[in-house]
Amino acid sequence: MGNAFISLVIVLMTVGLSACSRDPDQAAQASKDPDWERGRAVYIANCVACHNSDPSKDGPIGPALKGSDQELIETRVLTSNYPPNYKPKRPTKVMPQFPFLKSEIPYLAAYLR
Repeated sequence: MGNAFISLVIVLMTVGLSACSRDPDQAAQASKDPDWERGRAVYIANCVACHNSDPSKDGPIGPALKGSDQELIETRVLTSNYPPNYKPKRPTKVMPQFPFLKSEIPYLAAYLR
């Protein structure tokens, strides 16, 4: 078999396996809710450096975020503080502020629900 054929097989297998890597529940959610998909894109672009790419798991620096309510997300993202009477999962103060994400908070909340 030629090198071109082997290369084609490798590419097709890679594409096929990457399509399988997405959680079916996530794919179903994304197809129904564009806010969820936008929130996922914002999360991946801004949060996965410290939090896990899977928001239900702890990251190397930040805790799991799945289930976080919009008030917590907004306060942490915009001010690096916690809402009143909130008990943090971790006592660190390393999260920076992301004021440019103000308009994206509802979408992050939709994704992290």
